[in-house]
Amino acid sequence: MLSAIGPSSRVHAQSADAVLCDRLAADPADPDKPADIKGVTAIAASDVGTAIKFCRQASASRRAMYALGRAYAANNQPSEAIAAYRKAADKGSTSAMVELGVGLSATDPAQARKLFERAAQAGNPRGITNLAALSGGGGASGNPAQARTLLAKTAETNPEAQYQLGMMMADGIGGPKDDVAARNLFEKAAAQNHAGALERMGEFAQSGRGGSQDSAAAKSYYQRAADLGDEDAKAALKRLECPYVLKDKRGGVVTNLCF
Repeated sequence: MLSAIGPSSRVHAQSADAVLCDRLAADPADPDKPADIKGVTAIAASDVGTAIKFCRQASASRRAMYALGRAYAANNQPSEAIAAYRKAADKGSTSAMVELGVGLSATDPAQARKLFERAAQAGNPRGITNLAALSGGGGASGNPAQARTLLAKTAETNPEAQYQLGMMMADGIGGPKDDVAARNLFEKAAAQNHAGALERMGEFAQSGRGGSQDSAAAKSYYQRAADLGDEDAKAALKRLECPYVLKDKRGGVVTNLCF
């Protein structure tokens, strides 16, 4: 349970607000996030109101302003989320630039491209991959090969870059398909508690893709990712626990049987 903050000094209050904002709403993939902050893949519904309160109070920080945008988005307040992302982007948050670009990609692709370019130039991995994926004027496609090159420059230590580059290698996007290299990248990012990479390591370990098959390790990876809020990992755990599937006459899944 979160305790109330007493009327201490303004500096201490701001610090406490920022700590609580990070605890409830920090993005695990945000390059601004300090290494000792875990972050949450998805803000818990029960935490949204509290996250909005403390992130708003800490919003002098661009990281907190970006987290406030995430909290508004989780609370189905898109206009407020966009406004918070704009303010965070103006302060230099590359993660906010990416989210703002995603929101504008359907209605203003030119502006979305500018935002992705700014984020990519600052080394944000999602900015790089979104820039590569976004179609340009006249239907010209992005440049996934360039995205792989840019991601490789930041993948030595950045878990999000490791994950994004691993996904491109696993799918053969922008270059040769390489399951072994993809698995190595996922493993590096998983060691830093990247939820998506943990889920991918679960799948690779379960199937033996890119390395050895290990069902126990797969379950452990899935559980760690699920604990961070990854929905795909939660579904994978359910399939492991309930492997027998009942289907209707059209082949649709009716239910899973657990024994």
